[in-house]
Amino acid sequence: MKPSSPFVFSTGTIGYPILFVLLIWIVFWVEVRFGVSFNSYGVRPGEMMGLRGILFSPFIHSDIEHLFNNTIPLFILSLALFYFYRPISWKVLLIGLIASGLLTWLIGRPANHIGASGIIYVLASFLFFKGIFSKYYRLVALSLIVVFIYGGLVWYVIPIDPSISWEGHLAGLITGFSLALIFKQNIVEPPKYHWENPEYSEENDPFMKHFDENGNFIENLPEEESDSEEVQYNYIYKDSKKEE
Repeated sequence: MKPSSPFVFSTGTIGYPILFVLLIWIVFWVEVRFGVSFNSYGVRPGEMMGLRGILFSPFIHSDIEHLFNNTIPLFILSLALFYFYRPISWKVLLIGLIASGLLTWLIGRPANHIGASGIIYVLASFLFFKGIFSKYYRLVALSLIVVFIYGGLVWYVIPIDPSISWEGHLAGLITGFSLALIFKQNIVEPPKYHWENPEYSEENDPFMKHFDENGNFIENLPEEESDSEEVQYNYIYKDSKKEE
């Protein structure tokens, strides 16, 4: 019997990332349409009022370029999170949002820190390190894709541009790595076949009866022992292995 895939595509897999993107664009539209600014709702380090930015800042962007630069990585990385890590996706998002925002509040410069880049760094860091820890080829491949597309993000966790909240980026990177460690036990295990099972032995394999002691395939089994769908599948597999 073939193992079922651990990865499940559902409506929420693509629906939630689309919702996140719509929310940040709606907030920006409200600012432009009604001539208001929500910048004061960002994370303001060292101020008690600035703690509200932990929840609000990811939805606030300074201009259209800032918004556009965050839209695509937010969609792609959250899509990957909900597809590959659906059981823990909301925990990663909520804990990542709060932890990275709080860390930004603790280490940031006295200014308004706004934008979804903090949560983007949480997702990129989590997906990369979780895939490496898994040692599962699909998730390792995901890690390599993240590095290939977003590897340049690592330069923005140091103060190379005074107008960029590198503290928020660094907080996101640290938070994502920490979450990959915390949820290490929730890594999807690759499916094990019977030859990978430590308890497997040829003596208790019911399909070995299709071969004689010299490894030759027995074409004419007694009628009562032959030819269920599962038996056919396995002795065809065994025969192909012998030919190798």
